Amino acid sequence: MVKNLDNLTIGAFAKAAGVNVETIRFYQRKGLLPEPAKPYGSIRHYSEAEVAQVQFVKSAQRLGFSLDEIAELLRLENSAHCHEASRLAERKLEDVREKLADLARMEAALTELVCACHAWTGNVSCPLIASLQAGSTLRSAGAG
Repeated sequence: MVKNLDNLTIGAFAKAAGVNVETIRFYQRKGLLPEPAKPYGSIRHYSEAEVAQVQFVKSAQRLGFSLDEIAELLRLENSAHCHEASRLAERKLEDVREKLADLARMEAALTELVCACHAWTGNVSCPLIASLQAGSTLRSAGAG
C-alpha cells in the first residue's frame, strides 16, 4: 500500500486509487480529474485529493451514474448544491426503476418461454425458437 499520498507519480496514484494509469488519463481527458502541472524537466505528481476524486468517480459509477452525470455531481460537490444533486439522483433512481421494470418483463417472458420449452412434445417447432423467429415473446412480455 502506498504510504505517502502527497507526492504520487501517476503509477503510484493509479495504484492508490485502485485503477490503471489509462483510467487516470481517460478521466483527465473527460474533465473528471485535473491534470497537474508538469514542472520543467520533471514529472507530474498527484495528491490524496486526486485519489479521493477518483474514488468518488468510481463510487458514482457503481451507482449507475454516467461520466457526464458524474461531471455534473463534481460541479455540485459542495453542500450548497445538495438540492441539485438530489434532483440528479432522483432522475437516476427513476431510470433504475424503469430498468428493473423492463427486467421483470423480460424475466416473465423468458420464464414463460422456458416453461413452454419444457412442455414441448416435439411435434411442433421449439416454442422459444418459434417465438424469436416470429419476433414475439408471448403475452408475458407485455407492452414495453
